[in-house]
Amino acid sequence: MVLDRVAIQRALTRITHEILEKNRGTEQLALVGIYTRGVYLSQRLAAEIKKGEGVSVPCGEIDITLYRDDVGRSRARPEVRSTTIPFSVDDLRIVLVDDVLYTGRSIRAAMDALTDFGRPQSIQLAVLIDRGHRELPIRADYVGKNIPTARHEQVSVLLQEVDGRDAVTILDGESGAVE
Repeated sequence: MVLDRVAIQRALTRITHEILEKNRGTEQLALVGIYTRGVYLSQRLAAEIKKGEGVSVPCGEIDITLYRDDVGRSRARPEVRSTTIPFSVDDLRIVLVDDVLYTGRSIRAAMDALTDFGRPQSIQLAVLIDRGHRELPIRADYVGKNIPTARHEQVSVLLQEVDGRDAVTILDGESGAVE
């Protein structure tokens, strides 16, 4: 196990402080989580901001399924979820939140989807795990933990809201063994 419940909470607390410091507070700030686990991580970050600052920042959910560059390449029918951004993104500093940053393609898709809703002042990126192997020139502004991985490995993020527990593990894609 790479991260347990306590380590994940510690990483999210640190990311929250970094977001507040870089943005000099919460004015014009909003969080948008990328389905699935990015949504729950963004809600946790919003709760941390509320706890520390006493301010509720707007929080949205974005589905990138139809913006992915690999959509239609497989025979499997993609599951499309609803995007819920109950505020105008215009002139806001948006923090996109995801669980794992890998090639950068999902983040590119999320930025494309987000800009269909308007023109943010800026888009920042917060991820729980950065595993490297970028294919696009995208980097996270806020990282919970950098985990160098081999391409055949898989980073598995488990969250209480979806999986019944909090943990981050690395799976060997070749053998299926947990490291």
